[in-house]
Amino acid sequence: MPLDFDSARLPNPGLRPEHEEWRTQLRRFIDVEIMPYAQDWDEAGHIPIELWPKAAAVGLLGLGYPEEFGGISEGIDVWHSWIANEELARIGVGGIPASLMVHGIGLPPVINWGSQALKEMVAPPVLAGDKHIALGITEPGGGSDVAQLATTAVRDGDHYVVNGSKTYITGGMRANWVSTAVRTGGPGAGGVSMLLIPADAEGFSRTALDKKQGWWASDTATLYFDNVRVPVSNLIGEENQGFRVIMTNFNAERMGMAASMEALGRVCLEESVAWARERKTFGKRLADHQVIRHKIAQMKQKLNATQAYIRICYESIEAGRPSPGDIALLKVQASETMEFCAREAMQILGGIGYMRGGRVERIYREVRVNAIGGGSEEIMRDLAARQYGV
Repeated sequence: MPLDFDSARLPNPGLRPEHEEWRTQLRRFIDVEIMPYAQDWDEAGHIPIELWPKAAAVGLLGLGYPEEFGGISEGIDVWHSWIANEELARIGVGGIPASLMVHGIGLPPVINWGSQALKEMVAPPVLAGDKHIALGITEPGGGSDVAQLATTAVRDGDHYVVNGSKTYITGGMRANWVSTAVRTGGPGAGGVSMLLIPADAEGFSRTALDKKQGWWASDTATLYFDNVRVPVSNLIGEENQGFRVIMTNFNAERMGMAASMEALGRVCLEESVAWARERKTFGKRLADHQVIRHKIAQMKQKLNATQAYIRICYESIEAGRPSPGDIALLKVQASETMEFCAREAMQILGGIGYMRGGRVERIYREVRVNAIGGGSEEIMRDLAARQYGV
């Protein structure tokens, strides 16, 4: 069997026929509605607003969300999510799924911790692709150290008055709401709360961050809060309990990123094998040079190990026993695997790999945002060490 994206996927005994039907349906949508335009959208720096309702119609936006809000939850498990991340990674333009699926980190705090009124206001239009939500955690003065965030929310009657800023916010320019981490109490994690802030509130402003190394098609912004008044009813969870909301959210985000990074590594393997079979040097195919064959073998070895780790972590989640430490280490392994595969693929492709317009060139540029976003490799290792009592 040729070594391509699909054949490089290890068998998963958890997959049933309905999972493969989901993959087929989703792949057809991506191949028709996204693949032919992905390069142009990346160069343009945005994706068309019409893509969201189309993604909603195929079931992508609502996957795993309660049906009362327009989601699809019956019969949905972690393997559906893994497949979605794999198929979106095939595009090879990281900014497209980052922007299209940003509700995956912005909406869960509302769904899992918000009031019924908040859920009814926000979830249906977001899952229909008509409105948008983002997550506001990172600040100009700090990123992964959430306990030190400085944006404040001071209670004033039936409102909080919010002051501060957030940056590197995916989906920030398009968002109608931002699930925002704020400081309502004293220093440290115990003073953090989560607020749903409407983007049309007086005193809310934003500027685009459009000079990025990668994820060009992703809308990224800095957000500013200047005495923004937010109803107390927009509190997500309990006051000063926001750190718990954030940490719960991070596990799902990191799993999605790990699944995506492994699949991006597989794209690099697929492109490498295709080129090695076609390209000739010194009178024979690249694939006939032992050094190239060894690169391909090492890529497959690392991808196998990462796939196995992803499966173990997903099985633990499905069983109701997620391990934050293992999820953190998985994210590190996935980013290291993606980086290795991207580098080796660039070496195998040579000059053509360096030219803009190919999947490997884009993936190579997007290695670092994956290694940093959702928790940097260094923070992930430290978190895991603490989880294991070190």
